[in-house]
Amino acid sequence: MMLKLRVDNQEIEAREGKTLLQACLDNQIYVPNLCYLEDMESPSASCRMCFVEIEGTPQPVPSCTVQVKNDMVVKTDTPAVRQLQRTALRLLLSVHDVDCKNCHANKKCELQNIAKFLKVGLKPKRLERYLKETLIDETHPFLIHYPNRCVLCGKCVHICRGKHGESVLTFARRGFDTIISTYSATDESSLTCGDCDTCVKACPVGALAVKESS
Repeated sequence: MMLKLRVDNQEIEAREGKTLLQACLDNQIYVPNLCYLEDMESPSASCRMCFVEIEGTPQPVPSCTVQVKNDMVVKTDTPAVRQLQRTALRLLLSVHDVDCKNCHANKKCELQNIAKFLKVGLKPKRLERYLKETLIDETHPFLIHYPNRCVLCGKCVHICRGKHGESVLTFARRGFDTIISTYSATDESSLTCGDCDTCVKACPVGALAVKESS
């Protein structure tokens, strides 16, 4: 069943059961996002980027967590929405190793796209930068991980689990120290990575790479 809703004074249609974020993206209405995947049943909303305002709802909400409703009225470009998005982006950039020219995701990076869209510099001046001690993790037999590029969106974990039934990747530690980790190289599950680069392709910021064959 197709539903009608109004987004930024534009009437659009979306299939019942779709999230508001997907409905916007399907209708060429860009809403910044880093962690959303269409087939994810319970989006984490961890990136805090896809906020919108919905008529009748007192506060902006992450559009990836809301299903479309008939006659819904939505605004994606209000001062409150943009302030939340810019704050979230600056916080992400304060723990991000901004070294675009040496990153294989340069010019294909969603963080660059969002920064340009929101008119935010990639090196915020007001926030101190905090980077993790480990610059490159090469403990996995097939993958290279760059912890200070990672935005902890969780796409790689979800994609890996969907393809292999269980994920070779997982979240480890807590708070600022949270990282994407792999099971040990001796774990048989890591062998599933041999001919697979799905997680690398899913990463929006170049935090994962495939090791070159020697």
